[in-house]
Parts: sequence; C-alpha cells; structure tokens
Amino acid sequence: MARARERFASGDRVEGVRAPILQSWQRCRDLGLRPDRFELPYDANLDLESPLVRAALPVLGRVEPAFLGPVSLIITDSDGTVLVRRTGDRSLDPLLDAIQLLPGFRYAERLAGTCGLGTALAERRLHHVRGPEHFAECLQGFACFAAPVLNPLSGRIDGAVNLTCRASDARPAMESFIQKARNSIEQQILDTCSQRERTVLQAYVQARRRGCTAVAVTGEGVASVEALGDTGLSRRDQEVLQEKATELLCSGVVAAAEVRLSTGRTAMLLCRPVTTPSGISGAAVEALLPSTSGHSTRLPRPAEPEPAEPARWSPQRPDPEPAGTPKAPKAPKAPKAAETSDPGSGEAGRLLLVGEPTVGRFAMQTRRRLQLLSEGGVRIGTTLDVAQTAAELADVAVPQLADFVTVDLLQSVLSWEEAAETGGPLHRMAVGSIRADCPFYHMDTQFEFVPTTPQARCLATGQSILEPDLTLAPGWLAQDPVRTEKLLVEQGIHSLMTVLLRSSGTVLGVVTFYRSEKPDPFENDDLSLAEELVAHAAVCIDNARRYTREHTMAVALQRSLLPQGLPQQGAVEAAYRYLPALAGVSGDWFDVIPLSGARVALVVGDVVGHGIQAAATMGRLRTAIHNFAALDLLPDELLSQLDDLVIRLDNDALASGGGHGITGSSCLYAIYDPSSGQCTMARAGHPPPALVTPDGHVTLADLPPGPPLGLGGLPFQVAELELPIGSQLVLYSDGLLQDHRRDIDAGVERLRQALAHPQRPPEATCQAVMDAMLPAFPQDDVTLLVTRTRRLDTRQIATWKLPSAPEVVSTLRTAVTRQLADWDLEELQFTTELILSELLTNAIRYATGPLQVRMLRADSLICEVSDGSSTSPHLRHAATTDEGGRGLFLVAQLAQRWGTRYTANGKIIWAEQDIPP
Repeated sequence: MARARERFASGDRVEGVRAPILQSWQRCRDLGLRPDRFELPYDANLDLESPLVRAALPVLGRVEPAFLGPVSLIITDSDGTVLVRRTGDRSLDPLLDAIQLLPGFRYAERLAGTCGLGTALAERRLHHVRGPEHFAECLQGFACFAAPVLNPLSGRIDGAVNLTCRASDARPAMESFIQKARNSIEQQILDTCSQRERTVLQAYVQARRRGCTAVAVTGEGVASVEALGDTGLSRRDQEVLQEKATELLCSGVVAAAEVRLSTGRTAMLLCRPVTTPSGISGAAVEALLPSTSGHSTRLPRPAEPEPAEPARWSPQRPDPEPAGTPKAPKAPKAPKAAETSDPGSGEAGRLLLVGEPTVGRFAMQTRRRLQLLSEGGVRIGTTLDVAQTAAELADVAVPQLADFVTVDLLQSVLSWEEAAETGGPLHRMAVGSIRADCPFYHMDTQFEFVPTTPQARCLATGQSILEPDLTLAPGWLAQDPVRTEKLLVEQGIHSLMTVLLRSSGTVLGVVTFYRSEKPDPFENDDLSLAEELVAHAAVCIDNARRYTREHTMAVALQRSLLPQGLPQQGAVEAAYRYLPALAGVSGDWFDVIPLSGARVALVVGDVVGHGIQAAATMGRLRTAIHNFAALDLLPDELLSQLDDLVIRLDNDALASGGGHGITGSSCLYAIYDPSSGQCTMARAGHPPPALVTPDGHVTLADLPPGPPLGLGGLPFQVAELELPIGSQLVLYSDGLLQDHRRDIDAGVERLRQALAHPQRPPEATCQAVMDAMLPAFPQDDVTLLVTRTRRLDTRQIATWKLPSAPEVVSTLRTAVTRQLADWDLEELQFTTELILSELLTNAIRYATGPLQVRMLRADSLICEVSDGSSTSPHLRHAATTDEGGRGLFLVAQLAQRWGTRYTANGKIIWAEQDIPP
C-alpha cells in the first residue's frame, strides 16, 4: 500500500487499490488536500435534540454491551459533524482525541480526506477504510466502518453512524454490524414519527368529540380517514378531494379551498391546526360536502377540547407503540346522519386527513415521484428511434425532477458496436431545459468529459454520482471553466446528478440532471427516481439501437441484392423507386433484364415475411429469374420453373428443421418486344400492372391471376397486349396500395389519378405516384417500376425469307452487304457475313424450313436465323483433323453474345455485335 501511495503521489498508474478508495484519493487531490496536513473546523452549536440523535441513542444503548473492547461508535450529522461518541474501552479515547474525532469536529471528506465517515457521506453508501487507505497520514492507524442514515420519510440523509477502532482490531463482522445499526436507527426514526402522528390524531379526536368517522393511521405518518365511502361520490371525486386535502395539510395553517366535483357541485375543504398538550403541532382537514339538494352548511363550531394526557415515549424502547403511550381511540358509534347546523340542510364536515405538515409534504413528494415513474413508463420508449427516446426521457424529467437534463450516448454505441468501451467521445442526443438560452453543449455535438468531472467518474466507475452542492465539486468546473461558470452564476445551477445509461451489461452513455430554480439540492430519493427513469430509458434506447442496427443491416443487404442501376437497353425508358418498410425490410424486388432480339423483361416480386431472411430469399429468387431469363423462357414457363424452385426450397427448409418458408411469394413477369410492340406477361399472386395509353387513359391490365409461388399444381396463364408507342407500363408491389386509412379500391383509384398524365417522363411519374400514394408510415416495402415503351423503326429492321437451299447463302451475303451500307455499318460487313453464313448453313443442313433471316439495328447489331426445328445446336471444340464443327465456335468468337430461343414454330439462333462508335 505504501508503494501505491507513492505512485499516486507521483501521478503514475496505481494498481492494487480498491476502486472506491482510489476515486476518493483523486477527489482529495482535486480539492488540494495534503496527507501530511490535518485540520478540521469545530462547531460548538450541536443539535443534540434532533430526530437523528433521539433515534440513535436507544440503539447505541442496546448495542454498547456487545462491543466492550477498543471500539468507538459515533453519530454525525449530514455534513459529517460529530454529535455523539460512545467508546467501549477508555484507552481508545486519547487516540481519538488526537485525531479530533470528538463532538463538534467536522469529518467531511472535503476536509478530512478519505475516511469512513467522510467517504460514506460523499458517496452516500456504506464504506469501510482501513489503515493506509486513509488519505491523511494521522488516520492510517485506524479502521473505520460507516453508513449514512436515511430518513425513511423525507428520503434525505440525516447523518451517519460510524464504528472506529485500531486497524489491527478490525474484523469483517464490523461491516455487517454497522449496517444493522443503521437499519435500526432508520426504523426508530419511522416509529418516532408514527407515534407523533398518533398523538396529533388523538388531540383532534378529543377536541372534536365527533365519533362519526373511522380512523386509520398509515405508516407514512399521515392519518387517512375513510369518511367518503358512504357519500355517493365517485372514485375520481374522492381522489381529487384526497389530493387537495394533502396540499392543505402541507400548509399547516388555517386555509380553505373549493373543489369542483364531476357532478357540477362544489365541496369545501377546511384545514385546522391542531396542537397536542405535549406541544406537537399538526393539522386536520375536514370536508363540507353538498347535499343532494345542492345546499351546503357551515361547519359546526368545534367543541372545547378536553385535557389529554401528554404523549409518553421512551427512546429506549424500540416497539412501534411503547407501553404507556395513549393509543388512538376507537370511534364510538354514531347515527348515520352527520351533524348539521340546520336539520335537513346538508352534511357537516367530515374528517379527511390529519397529520404533521412536514410529513404531509414528504408524503406528497413520494406520491408525485410515483406519478412521475408511472408517466415515464408510458411516455418513454414510444418509438424505436434512439434520438426520440432520448428526447422523451428529457421531456419527462423536466421540470418535475430537474430543471435541465442532458442525454449523452457513446459514439461507439451509435456506431453499433456490441461491446462498447466506457471511454471515448460522446454524442449529445437530447437537451431538456426550462429555458431556451442555457449554455450547454448543443444537440449532435461530439465531445469528451474531463476525467475529474462527475460524468467521467460515473462512466469510469459505473456508479451514479450525486453532487448536492456544485460549489464544492471543483472537478465539474474543469470541463469548460467559462461555460460552467455561466451555468453557476447566470443560470443558478447548484446541484447535479449523473446516472449511467446501461442495458444488458452494455454501457450506452450518461444522463445528467441539473437543478437551479428549486432551491433544495438533489437528495437520495431524487437519485433513486432518476436511476429508475434512466434504467427504463436505457432498455428502450438499447432496443431502439439494436432495432436500428438490424434494420439498417437488412436494408443494406436488400439494397445490395437489388439492381444498383438500370441496364442499358433501348426497348423502354424506365425509372424506379424502392422504399423499405419502417417496421423492417421485406423481400420486394424489381428487375429490368435485357433479352435477345432487343426485347426486355420487366419483373416485380414480393417474398413472404420480413427481415434479413426475407431479403436473402429475395436474392435467391432474383438470381433464379436471371438464369431462367437467359434461357429466353416465356413468362408462364418461367413462373412455372420458379414455382418448382420455391417448392424445393421450402421442402429443404422443412427437412432441415429450420429456415424461412417462402410459399406465398408473388411475382409479375412481362416481356416487351420493341420490334412489334407486343407485351407478353403472366403473374403469380401479384397485383396486375397499370397501363397508361398515350391519350391518358389508365387501366389495370386484363391479366389472368395466377396462384402464389410455392403452391404448385396450377398453370400460369399468359396475356398478350400490343402497346402503342409512348405507352406507360407501371409495375408495383402491394405495399404501394396498402394503407390503414383507405381500402384497396380507394388506393387503386388514387393510383389511376396519379398516372393520368402521360406526357410526364417515367422519372416524374415515379415521384408523382410516391407523393400521392406513399403512406405516412409504410408497413410493407414499396416498389415501383415505371416504363415508357419505344418502337423500332421499320428502317431498323431487315427481314429475308429464304428457301432451304445452299445457293441462298451467297444471295444473303449480297443483301446483307447492301443493308449494312444503308446503316453505315461497313465496318461490321466481314464479321456479319461470316456469322450469318455459318448460321444459315447450319439451318439448311440440320433444320427444316421455312427459314428466315432478320437483322435489327438497335443498341447493337442483332442477327437472327429462324427455322422450324426445335433441335438446339451445341458448341464444339473441333480437333485438328476434324473437317467440320468450327462454325458455332467462330460465331461465339466474333459475336458479343449468341444463343437460342424457342418459338411456337421452332427456334431462333441469334448473335449480337457491338456497334462501333
């Protein structure tokens, strides 16, 4: 320990010292204390008649015989001033006198340094300090065990109880002993207050001699009289009367108040001071209730009080009702009709409450704290938004608990790190204030707390920090001297609480409460209330943080699986919108897939379910559609293949005992051919597309519905439409139409109205539809794909119908050369002639007629040879000695892409070449 003290004095890192002791040493050093100097102030004016002393003396009297050795029991006030000292062995007295552990000397930590008494009061919890753990050198020969004494009614720390002995005489049992002594003193304070309340009640009963009410004495020190049960008042009216009666009781003076009842009538409350013969002052609140006729009477004049025995209470007896103490008399039976000044005119005063005003104020504070807790449980955490939850915490706490509140989250937490460090920069999420000009760090400011500040100590230790008097907390000023000086002087901030935001073992940040308008400093009850509010908010913030992280990951995954942009193609002009749901992403997707022959495939689909699993499944289905589309399948054939795939995936998931079922997913697949204007489409459980003609007429395509994917057994039907140039084909997911404020039909009608502007380009149409249709809080993903059709000019298409004869190959070469010259594509003459010659020769040799050759000048040069055979050619790698088998190999080398697609009458072999710039 000596080595540790040397390292601490030199500013080096200290190990092997308990964290509470090291923190106390740091506070002492910040205050400028020195271990070799020990001077304590003395105060001769001691309050030896305080409730703490009167409650502690009988406890000390009972426990003194148990410690006859060299042990001293000490009682101090809340500031550490020694009030009472009891020593079991007189040989210890000279040693205690030498360190000024005498009545009148103040053992606060800011004066005496680290010690049992001072540290227990500073941290407001039980502490023990042994030997060299003391900051002052003169105290290192002792061991101290101390615990603060909490007034169970006010919630304030009235003082501390301390056990001091030589360091060599310290025993582990002393800590549990001092805790039991503290509990006994707190119970004695409560019993004393209960006895005083019973005496006040007895004085009132003897003075009034009423006997028409039943009396019950509560443990909180306020006597509640059940005088409203037979009045016919509603429960709400009774609660209002009780609340107002408590406020009048707190005043302790003659006062009256009118209370408006729910029936429209008015009740009168009257507060009367009551003094017992022994001098205890209290108050009683009576209610004058209206009669059924609406008239009321004045309260009868109180009877002359009879002499009452003074309350006798011996502090040596721990019983709640010591022998010899007068008990509250039982109410004698009385007629049901209450006394009135005039018969039949109304009811007389009914006793509602009786008690001491101070205790009444404590009871009201407790009730308001409970109400604030209840309010916090309802108002905090209404959304899964981190910033909103932090703002709700600040709004609840201001001004009921504090005048200013700041909520700061660790930047690492906002970066979604699971195991966040307690250090590092913080991000100000919320500021609650009773004024608009408070010089705190603004929202969204990033900063770090200086290690000596209460916030930094709270983050480092994990313990809440209470600073009742900020003028005595120099570490707080170190953060920003100019700013903190404004808070102290201009804003009048005088007290502070700092509570850790922690949930499931993860430190999220820190919440700081400040008080300026209310003159009373924060107390232990305030700290407990703040901890309860912050604990609830921490769970809500953690839930919101985890939800935001998972939602962002799911959205990122889904966006990575969706098209990152639209592919280059000339069949349609396209635009899209995709918006994930607020509650969690689902499996919506869309696609624009270029096909052979200048055609394009348009796809919109929706996977059942939400979350990452649905997004991953969407990626699998989208990949499958791309593969099926590469085979140039018709829409109904493609959906049938996709249906079989979904069934297999679900069966595999069922066999493995896990996974996410995707049966019920929907899809719409359409193929548009710009050379003919034909659009072929089929759907599987998906809404039909909207068709906007050039004249602005909007209809839903007459597309036969198909079963959702994964059900199997039913065929998908195809619809063929011829779309005029400039028509708009709008594909969407059902999330666009769903809104709890309207039905589907109303959503379809609104969509029609939004689309009835054919002159708008697809991008503008997308924005107009989203503005008109998007719900305020989408419960499902919204996907929208808007396309405007284009047509190839007849001059961009060249077609030759040829007989199945070898001599037509040379004729085709001549025609192709002439057509390429018309298109200014002489650079592609050689490769095009070679490709078409090979394809036509294969068709003549291996297929059946009729034969047709077509060239399309679109974004690329497309060559097609169709025949009546369904046999697909295969690419071969001919050996050196083979005479044939190199034709398709040459086509594959010369063309950018090539392939085969089947038609109702045969097949088409095609090849594409890029057009040179």
